[in-house]
Amino acid sequence: MKDLPFLPPLLRRPCPSPAALLPSALLPSALLKATALELAVLAGHVLLYPTGMYPSSVCPTGVTGERGTAPRPPGRPPGRPSAPHTTPPDATAPAGPPALPAEGDDHPPVVLLHGFIDNRSVFVLLRRSLARHGWRHLESLNYSPLTCDIRTAAELLGRHVEEICARTGHREVDIVGHSLGGLIARYYVQRLGGDQRVRTLITLGTPHGGTAVAPLASAHPIVRQMRTGSAPIEELRRPAPGCRTRFVSFWSELDRVIVPAEAACIDHPDLDAQNVRVTGIGHLALPVHPAVAAAVRQALESREPTAEASGTAGAA
Repeated sequence: MKDLPFLPPLLRRPCPSPAALLPSALLPSALLKATALELAVLAGHVLLYPTGMYPSSVCPTGVTGERGTAPRPPGRPPGRPSAPHTTPPDATAPAGPPALPAEGDDHPPVVLLHGFIDNRSVFVLLRRSLARHGWRHLESLNYSPLTCDIRTAAELLGRHVEEICARTGHREVDIVGHSLGGLIARYYVQRLGGDQRVRTLITLGTPHGGTAVAPLASAHPIVRQMRTGSAPIEELRRPAPGCRTRFVSFWSELDRVIVPAEAACIDHPDLDAQNVRVTGIGHLALPVHPAVAAAVRQALESREPTAEASGTAGAA
């Protein structure tokens, strides 16, 4: 278990049981505030949801997405000029060899992958935050709510990543996945050789250990695959020697979608995994909270090995 030393005070290191995280007297109050925030986020997301249903591009992978090249912010240090992107947003790339990355383009492309029965609109604030801080290649991927298998979705993600690398000239990408999106991305990285393409995988409220979801939701096949003990969850427990990808998992003790909450932690001896606790917010707020967005940016920028976390650490 490792710690991210740069995280804001909202974020903490270990992964103990939720009962140990907050005093019993404070838990109802914190839960009430988190629930109110969840309802506010849900209301805003309902308004934004239609904007994510109509993609600005159609990718050859059979999935749809939003692509774009953000302008370099005014505060960018001088001496590293920005070359124009060879493929304008929403345009078809001309035939020929892949374009080389622009000079001074420090960041790999970032792929944003949403959760179950959601779409790319959930990342509108995180996408804006990344663009404002210098990320130029941002890709928001939609997969169908009728997707019934994590493995199939992971294969489609792999094709999408290959298309991004060919179009941008980058050899690697970073991925940020919320909930089921993080599980799909992890399966691609760990089981389908995606660690050759994915530098860093950040997951937000992802059921790495499975979740005891509501029985009615289990009617959907892919929701059953998110349950503890399912075939895909068990496959992710298998050895993964030499996996090159760095994992950062954000989880919250007030997440009522991931049950138990610490199941959102990654606990695998072969993976370079960092579990980061977020206090005071729930499942829906993870991709939109400013403190989480700041920590995601810093995790994407981090290239130095991080120190071991102090105290007891581990996932249940």
